[in-house]
Amino acid sequence: MKQHSITLPFSDEDLQMIQSGDQLLLTGVIFAARDEAHKRLIDLKNAGKPLPVDFTDALIYYVGPAPAKPGQVINSAGPTTSKRMDAYTADMLELGVKGMIGKGPRGEATKKLLKGQGIYMAVLGGVAAKQAKTIKKQEILAFEDAGMEALRKFEVEDFPVIVINDLEGNDAYQR
Repeated sequence: MKQHSITLPFSDEDLQMIQSGDQLLLTGVIFAARDEAHKRLIDLKNAGKPLPVDFTDALIYYVGPAPAKPGQVINSAGPTTSKRMDAYTADMLELGVKGMIGKGPRGEATKKLLKGQGIYMAVLGGVAAKQAKTIKKQEILAFEDAGMEALRKFEVEDFPVIVINDLEGNDAYQR
């Protein structure tokens, strides 16, 4: 297990060197989307309509942040349970997503989908306030009416994650 500082988006070389169990400090753009945003994105995709963002080489964080208080960029930004997004994984990978962040393990079918295409990373539950401090800017890109579940763009600096599933299909939870 190693620690890597990564500037996003991931390069092919980054993805090849990252191993299950590695700790990453991510700097760059991460998109935030939960259940409702995923559903709406896939509905747009299936209807052949334009998406609000290009997901090529993107990283998705499964989070619905609490509304920011005055003077804050963002409030609590802890992850949601990733298995709830398993139904959308094939479509998101097809759109070009290279990585996903959440909490908890993924289903077996999702782990097979990720192998060779993308990685899954986890944020430990209970560290939402600390995680929020690494988010330097946020912007709602689409689905503002969904409130916490709107599609957002985060600019992050040294955003800490642990690699759970690497490109080779290794799983840190199974170790």
